[in-house]
Amino acid sequence: MRALWGNHITTSHRRGVPARWRRAGGAIAALTLPMASAGIVTAPARAVCTYRVTHTIPMATPYGVAVDSRAHTAYVTNYSSGTVSVINEATNRVTHTITVGPVGDFPYGVAVDPAAGTVYVTNLFPDTVSVISEATNTVTHTITLGSPYGVAVDPAAGTVYVTN
Repeated sequence: MRALWGNHITTSHRRGVPARWRRAGGAIAALTLPMASAGIVTAPARAVCTYRVTHTIPMATPYGVAVDSRAHTAYVTNYSSGTVSVINEATNRVTHTITVGPVGDFPYGVAVDPAAGTVYVTNLFPDTVSVISEATNTVTHTITLGSPYGVAVDPAAGTVYVTN
């Protein structure tokens, strides 16, 4: 395992398990993207000498992850199932599974706009971006966009950026 100071972590875990790192005091410091496994594990982020796994959250094929710190919720794209898992950070349990398309739509990137209560998910092969309401955990809009990969939100400007 290798860590960098600040909010960024680079890590590998046995069998390629993706990791959500949690500070020993309970504050979330950073999330890493899944590598090639079926779960998310938690550990502290800043104190290099005190890393430890605190929770494992089973997933089918996790890929992208984004957090709404206001709602204490994490959103994880499940690459091969066409879904997004909603995780309650207090319980470390999946509370909802949102279908963004049929199996094979490959949800990839995910970003949250906490001010608008909206989640954006890029879907690789139908070339779309799914817009999800946090209030209802449903897809409210689907935007066609060629080869969308990464997605980021600037809540202050009310702007969503998508790479393609």
